[in-house]
Amino acid sequence: MAELVTIARPYAEAVFRVAQENNALGVWSERLSLLSSIARDERMRSCIGNPELSAVQKSALFKSLIGQALGSSEANLIDVLAANERLSALPEIAGLFEALKATQEGVKEATIYSAFPLDEGQRKALIADLETRFKTRLTAEVVVDQSLIGGVKIVVGDQVLDTSVRGKLESLSLALKN
Repeated sequence: MAELVTIARPYAEAVFRVAQENNALGVWSERLSLLSSIARDERMRSCIGNPELSAVQKSALFKSLIGQALGSSEANLIDVLAANERLSALPEIAGLFEALKATQEGVKEATIYSAFPLDEGQRKALIADLETRFKTRLTAEVVVDQSLIGGVKIVVGDQVLDTSVRGKLESLSLALKN
């Protein structure tokens, strides 16, 4: 997987620069998401890997599947990726682009592990509290983990905030052993 990241990084950085110069980060984000979903499709992956199809045919197929007006920059990206046999790297390119965009916008990703499902009000309130605590905007994914027994465990980058019952029990156990 590291090889695919290495392959995708220069393309993601180039697309990010173009998007930044044209003040089109949102547009590129949407387009890369669409291209990425096309590249993930099982039928498309078999076409990408088919040695009987030329780069021009693969590029034309991708462009036809978009179904929207395609800008010249997006079309050029598809052509370059097809010519270099890198269309399969599109999901990785999209992910790296989103990471660059988030960094530019000062947004960090958070994963919230909760013992129980959170409703939208609880989720919004928790994210607001976390944004204050971490002093940054956050995009959060909530994962239900019943092994926590109760409470939440939050991971933001390399920082972990564990207020779960399981985390407190483990801390208490460690304190008693020492």
